[in-house]
Amino acid sequence: MAPVQKKRKTVDDDFILTISDNEEIPNEEEDVEVAAAAARPKKKTKTVKKEKKGKKGKKQQRQEGEDEEEEEEKDDKEAVWDDGAMDSDFEFALEGVNDFGEEFDGAWGFDDAKKNMLKGGENKVMVDLDAIIERRRAKKEAKAGKKKEKEEEVEEEDEEMAEVDLDDDDDEVLAEDGFGMGVGSDVEEEEAEEPKDGSDSEDEDEEKDGEADDDDDAASDNDSVATPINHPDDEKDSESENDEEDAEEAAKRKEFFADEDDVKQEKGVHSSFLDMSLSRPILKGLNSVGFTKPTPIQSKTIPIALMGKDVVGGAVTGSGKTGAFLVPILERLLYRSKKVATTRVVILAPTRELAIQCHAVGVKLASHTDIKFCLAVGGLSLKVQEQELRLRPDVVIATPGRFIDHMRNSASFAVETVEILVLDEADRMLEDGFADELNEILTTLPKSRQTMLFSATMTSSVDRLIRAGLNKPVRIQVDSQKKTASNLRQEFVRLRPGREKKRMGYLVHICKTLYTERVIIFFRQKKIAHETRIIFGLLGMSCAELHGSMNQAQRIASVEAFRDGKVNFLLATDLASRGLDIKGVDTVINYEAPQNLEIYIHRIGRTARAGRSGVALTLAAEPDRKVVKAAVRAGKAQGAKITSRIIEASDADKWQDQIDEMEGEIKEIMQEEKEEKQLQQVEMQVKKGENMIKYEEEIASRPKRTWFETQDDKRAAKLAGREELNGIREQLKKKSQGKLSNKDKKKLDAKQEMKEGRTWKKGKEERAGKGAVLNLSKVKKPKTKGPAGKKSFKRR
Repeated sequence: MAPVQKKRKTVDDDFILTISDNEEIPNEEEDVEVAAAAARPKKKTKTVKKEKKGKKGKKQQRQEGEDEEEEEEKDDKEAVWDDGAMDSDFEFALEGVNDFGEEFDGAWGFDDAKKNMLKGGENKVMVDLDAIIERRRAKKEAKAGKKKEKEEEVEEEDEEMAEVDLDDDDDEVLAEDGFGMGVGSDVEEEEAEEPKDGSDSEDEDEEKDGEADDDDDAASDNDSVATPINHPDDEKDSESENDEEDAEEAAKRKEFFADEDDVKQEKGVHSSFLDMSLSRPILKGLNSVGFTKPTPIQSKTIPIALMGKDVVGGAVTGSGKTGAFLVPILERLLYRSKKVATTRVVILAPTRELAIQCHAVGVKLASHTDIKFCLAVGGLSLKVQEQELRLRPDVVIATPGRFIDHMRNSASFAVETVEILVLDEADRMLEDGFADELNEILTTLPKSRQTMLFSATMTSSVDRLIRAGLNKPVRIQVDSQKKTASNLRQEFVRLRPGREKKRMGYLVHICKTLYTERVIIFFRQKKIAHETRIIFGLLGMSCAELHGSMNQAQRIASVEAFRDGKVNFLLATDLASRGLDIKGVDTVINYEAPQNLEIYIHRIGRTARAGRSGVALTLAAEPDRKVVKAAVRAGKAQGAKITSRIIEASDADKWQDQIDEMEGEIKEIMQEEKEEKQLQQVEMQVKKGENMIKYEEEIASRPKRTWFETQDDKRAAKLAGREELNGIREQLKKKSQGKLSNKDKKKLDAKQEMKEGRTWKKGKEERAGKGAVLNLSKVKKPKTKGPAGKKSFKRR
């Protein structure tokens, strides 16, 4: 009898398997049968039949086996075979449609930072300035109410006593225009209305460019600023003319950057993220945050970054630079080795708020992957960060100071395996203030890493970029340097000489009448920002402040209060000028122009982000002339909307008088706040002493934390950063190549004199050996053990 051949099952599969020369040919039928059997659910009826097979004859067993195989084939045809390669919950969404989980509202939160503070026990009691102001206002209103009641009682008594009816209609005691009463307002309105029709363009062309005639009359406040005269900063050697690149710098760039022809084909424009061959989890993460189409900087950067090349990228504020470096990083990390957990990516940001925001974006984009993030910034719990770093997260987002602290003092944190380094707001990170810290980090990280630099005002100086240790970087400049968003309107309110002290009056009038909601106001000094908060509070205007003198909990609370609409105004220093993305900011106001054009561009970049419109208004006096002029020139070069806004002097004076009346009350509030802070510090010191006694052994056993700089080095770095921020040292370096001319020395002396006060200097006679110096030489100095007292002499 011929052997019975077993019926083989046909496989209908669209996948075509390939093999290499050194592989054995697999038995496809057996593999498919095993996989199908494993995927099918087990049936109890079949097991029963198998148990009874032994009792039946061979013929009957063979017949039943064939029947079972036919039934299985029918089941396979009806069912869909799933090998687990595609997630059954994944769906491709159409453009503009977001159906994955909760709808993203576009606001990057600070939830992770707050969790960090809660884990670390950061529950510090803070001085409630709003409560102090509210108490003052309540007392003031109560006094005003009592005064009003007394006045009403007096008026009622006067009305009862007055029984004579005076009919002045027929007597015409005073004409309607008597003493100009009926005429002044009409004339003023006409005069005010006439320049408003064409003032925007005329003032813009004449005043801002400095082309107005010297004979113009500058006494009127309607001009908002005095007629410009020759200004020292308007000379040909101004810093704006240093922007022109010379042949030597161009040659340096050609040698430093990668050849554009080599990467031209990789810079193709991609209209969709699907064209970039990104993985499904990344596409799902992009869709969950509402990223449907790549922005120009993302379209050009992502393909090159995926190749592992160094990148120097620049684009306008709000153009999606954070996504441009996070997307390729996450895509590369999906293919990492998972045998041993290691930290492969470090992202550095100059401010804590920017680092927290970058961390929030990364966590959202990686929500459908197993990539782990760690946030390491100052102000948050060190212990919690050390615990997270002990787990060796894939990505560490940090500020330079805290990152160095962990590098030196956290035993479980190693950076030898770092493959990618990103410097966000790189032009700020490459300044003198961060030079020592950045050098310490770059010399510790592996040299074989990929380095990416991004900023809206990316420096083009090769000498600066060399600091970052780049290797033939690809330069991606989507927009020209110092460019602003196209849908941003820039307004300038110019104050003539003598009215600089009325700035606060102008600011209050603008915030009370023109821009009343969703406004960020920038200040140069923390002191003025804090004082403005008190003034706004007394005037009943809801506001929050954001500057470096606040602890991290206060800073986060201020940003969240403004983001959630609890307050209308955010009073900030340049701490908030870089990278901070708050949805719905309608207006940015510069209380005074910043130190340079780069900071101005970052400030006004907080509005008109991601295609939305916005307004940037600057209060510009004569000291702000240079920056305003540079901003207007840059705006006109790119066709930006620039207008001059006129504010009546009387309106500003009215508010300024009211503020001057509150001066005593403001000082009392600041004193009360200072006393409460001192009480809290005393309580904190007492608690610290108790803990030192209670946990003495544990504290003594901890290793001492070390730092790579001495206190003197830290002070020197801080001073260098401050000088560069003010723009003097760098400007003089560019102009004279390190040598100071007599004119430059006089500028520095004048600035130092303004800061420290006037000091006695030798005159012509003293230098010639006459006058006070000659008389001094004859006077015998008394012999004293202590330091000799200083004598002051008046200059002849």
